[in-house]
Order: sequence, then structure tokens, then C-alpha cells
Amino acid sequence: MQAKVSAKKTKMKTVKFINKDRVQFAATLRKKVNTYFKEKKISQKGNFGLIAKAAIMLCVYLVPFVMILIFPMSAWLLILLSVVMGIGMSGVGMAVMHDGLHGSFSKKGWLNKLFGNTMYLIGGNVFNWKMQHNIFHHTFTNINGYDEDIRSRVVIRMSHEEPLKKFHRFQYLYVFFFYSLMTLSKLVGDFFQLHDYNKSGVTKEQNAKPKLETFKLILSKALYIIIAIGLPMLLTSFLWWQILLGFLVMHLTAGLIMSSIFQMAHVVEGADQPIPDANGNIDNEWAIHELLTTANFAKENRLLSWYIGGLNFQIEHHLFPNISHTHYRKIAPIVKETAKEFGLPYNEKKTFLHALISHIKMLKELGRKRILVPLKVS
Repeated sequence: MQAKVSAKKTKMKTVKFINKDRVQFAATLRKKVNTYFKEKKISQKGNFGLIAKAAIMLCVYLVPFVMILIFPMSAWLLILLSVVMGIGMSGVGMAVMHDGLHGSFSKKGWLNKLFGNTMYLIGGNVFNWKMQHNIFHHTFTNINGYDEDIRSRVVIRMSHEEPLKKFHRFQYLYVFFFYSLMTLSKLVGDFFQLHDYNKSGVTKEQNAKPKLETFKLILSKALYIIIAIGLPMLLTSFLWWQILLGFLVMHLTAGLIMSSIFQMAHVVEGADQPIPDANGNIDNEWAIHELLTTANFAKENRLLSWYIGGLNFQIEHHLFPNISHTHYRKIAPIVKETAKEFGLPYNEKKTFLHALISHIKMLKELGRKRILVPLKVS
């Protein structure tokens, strides 16, 4: 398999996934999963339960905001409601927007677009997300320099191929603070990211117009700030710094939740970070590559799975991103069984705590110089 989108930096080569001896895994797995849906006579997309979840998540996010605007309250209650909004914001991002932008929310394209556009409600940008997540992350999972999700952010080192600094040895202690800044950083970072996409030609490559995408970005960010900060300043009696504090608390809550969930699926023990050879080749077909670079966690925790949109079933999500997360629990045994049939690993952490500890261990390892143990020759 050759990636349909070229790497955004000219110094990079397009990655190819090749292994003619193991191509049957993907075909066999697809056949089994398709048979499951045919036998059950159900759609691979979302159902009424997903629409109900979307309504709940949007209410958790928006109802507290409406309460802040219309009801007199103390500053302490403002902060509490801001935390609730952050929890709702995370739920919208993970369980609503995510399926929408993958086209798995519904069989109807307009519903996918509608719920995918909830990204704008949480201050994000649809085009940037599709590029960073749907294209680069899902195609080049855990490949340094291609997958932006493991790109180092100065104080955080997510790949052994990135420069190692002395302070990285302590990153497992401070990393969660920086995780909490994720959605806040995107408010500004989206401008730089889109500029890079426009400059490198990636935007045009996606049949999008750079000037139009820039205009949409500026307009959507301005509207978000006007609504999220301007309305409370105009309609409530809170001081300006109290409103900004509430805004900050909301984003810190959402950022911490979403970043932690995303990283516990790929930066954990057992999740590979392969390096393309000199010709840009990965010695595995794409489906096997996804299996080797991804991990599941807390599969039996139904409440967690419901809230985070099935992102604890990351293996199934990466292999079948166009299938709604509402089906991951059912197809997971099929994926696991097929992986075993082909002698492939199926990386899963039993609980949320196990995954969290594994992630912290990986952060410790990434914060130190990698020691390669030479192979013994008999």
C-alpha cells in the first residue's frame, strides 16, 4: 500500500507499506467483519443510540454555558460548571465529532457533516483535524516525522527518533500539565498548522482552496471567542478575569481528558514506532502496521467506552475507521481471533490504570537514552 497523500514536508519520502507474504491478513479480516454485519443485518454506521449520545454530550457541554448566561451565580459555581463543560467538550470531541469526521456516524452524508462540524463548537478546525488525524495519523501511525500525534513538543518527547534533552527524563512527572493545554494550544496552533498545509501544497492536494480554508479558520475562531468569552462578558455580572478563568478551566479539563485518552492508545508498551528504510518502505502491509502500532485498553469498562466514543478499542478503530465505534465491542473478538490465526500480536491493557501506568513507563523510557542490546551470535 502506498499512502494517497504525500508527506507534507518536501524532505520526506512517501511511505510505502509492503509485505507480499502477509497480505492475506487484511483480506481475511475484512471478509470476517463484513460477514458479521451481513449475518446480523445491521449497518456498519451509527444507530439511534449514537444520536441519543450526541444529544447527551452536547447538553453536558452547552447547558452549563446557558445556565452561566441566564442565572445569577457565585464565581465558585461558575468554575464548577466550567469543569462540567470541559467534560462535555471532551465527550463531544471523542464520541460525536470523531465519528462524524470519519464518516461513520451515519449512512447519510449530511448527518456526518453536521455532527463532524461540532468540532467548531469546541474551538477546533475541521480541515486541520481531517488532515492531522484522518490522513497523517491513520495512515502513518507512530511513524516519526509523519504522524503528528507523536511529534515532540519541545518539552515532551514521544519518539526515540526525536532529539533527547536532559529535562526529558522528568517528562513523566510534568507531561499531564502540558496535556491539559492541548485544546488551548489548538486555538492558536491551528493557524500555524494550516499555514504549513497551505505552503506545502497539502491543502490543494485535498482539492481545497487555501484562501477559503484560511478565511473559514479565521471566521470560526472569531465566532468561537465571541460566543465563549464575549457573551459571558456582555450578559453576566462576572468580572473579566473570572470569565477568563472559567474559560481556562474548561479547556484544561477537556485537554487533559482528550490528550490522555489519545496517547494511551499509541505511546504505551508494546506499541511499535517503526522507521521506514532508505526507500521509504515499511516492511509490513498497512493493516499489520496498524495492529503493531496500536493498543486497546479497559475493554470491559462500558461506561468509559461509552463516554470516550470507543477510543479504548483503538485497534478496531484504526483497522476500520469507517465503522462506527458503537460496533467495536462486537467486532473486537473477530479482530483478536484473526490476529492470533496469523501469529500477530493484539496489544491490550486490561484496565484504564494499566494503560496509564504503561504510558508513564513509556514516557520514562522516551526520556532516557535508548540502549540497544547487541544480539548474541551463537
